[in-house]
Amino acid sequence: QLQLVESGGGLVQPGGSLRLSCVGSDFSLNYYDIGWFRQAPGKEREGVSCIDSSDGSTYYQDSVKGRFTISRDNAKNTVYLQMNSLKPEDTAVYYCVAFSDRSTSIQNMCAMRYTAPDYWGQGTQVTVSS
Repeated sequence: QLQLVESGGGLVQPGGSLRLSCVGSDFSLNYYDIGWFRQAPGKEREGVSCIDSSDGSTYYQDSVKGRFTISRDNAKNTVYLQMNSLKPEDTAVYYCVAFSDRSTSIQNMCAMRYTAPDYWGQGTQVTVSS
């Protein structure tokens, strides 16, 4: 069964770091643009960061610029989200999402504009609290 599997979430103190991983199970992520999205209780889902499959270009939401880094290791079929200087407002369930339609910009992809995802992961909880 084709699916995305996330890992790496947990409880961390403000200012701490976590690295999320997203692995493609039974399919290659190399041909998909990948995004990390999050949803906090009572809030709308939002795109955090996205990465292009062809040239590796990236997009970040303003609130995470300079703190989060998205990357991909095609040999390991994995996309990462390194999260540093975490804040309580980063608390959410984080989802890895794969897009096969690479005709739209990654900015639009991260906003889910003019495109639709092919696969969603099950989500991993990130809690930032002292």
